[in-house]
Amino acid sequence: MSATVHLLSAGAAQGLARAVEPGFAAAAGVVLTARFGAVGKMRELFESDEPCDVIVLTATMIDALAAAGAVRGETRASIGLVRTGIAVRDADPAPDVATPEALRSALLAADAIYLPDPERSTAGIHFAKVLRELAITTRVRDRLHPLPNGAAAMRELAAAASARPIGCTQHTEILYTPGVRLVAALPRQFELATEYQAAVTARAGDVAMAQRLVAALAGPGASALRKAGGFEEIAA
Repeated sequence: MSATVHLLSAGAAQGLARAVEPGFAAAAGVVLTARFGAVGKMRELFESDEPCDVIVLTATMIDALAAAGAVRGETRASIGLVRTGIAVRDADPAPDVATPEALRSALLAADAIYLPDPERSTAGIHFAKVLRELAITTRVRDRLHPLPNGAAAMRELAAAASARPIGCTQHTEILYTPGVRLVAALPRQFELATEYQAAVTARAGDVAMAQRLVAALAGPGASALRKAGGFEEIAA
């Protein structure tokens, strides 16, 4: 029977993890079981003792877990930087979102707005703040469709039956979802670029095997996959 490697990962890295999974599992002779979702949810699962050999979260969260001894600090590896942007269905025209004023107009013109969890996901929390700063939270409240994570939000956007839907989440979750396309990053004033890291947890059953998974996600062999999926390399 093959050994099992357990991964808990922020939704931003779901497409990447799924892309490297077949090669990693075959080469390592293991079964990879993975759960994906909002970073807050993944951290809650980890802290509730969910089986986890490798965890992928924001760099800030990984720093905190390393300081607490919950992950092996020496195994941390950067997957890359992910920006947050606006998405529409493939066939829909791309609205102008280059400035705060243009973004405000685009959101007010939409009849449905899809977003990840505004309390536990990186992009959802930020987008809720953007709506407040644009002073339109009350005006669009009835059009908001919050989902557990960005991938789910983008799937719902792709399947939306309304005439003028729009969505906001991280670039990786947009680029890996069929049926939607990235319009642009949020305007510079609202820019959010988040670094994600992978690390071996302190409770990993097979540390060497877990390190192989970290390398599969963050190493040079997956560089093209990361770039295509919306991860930006961080300059040394």
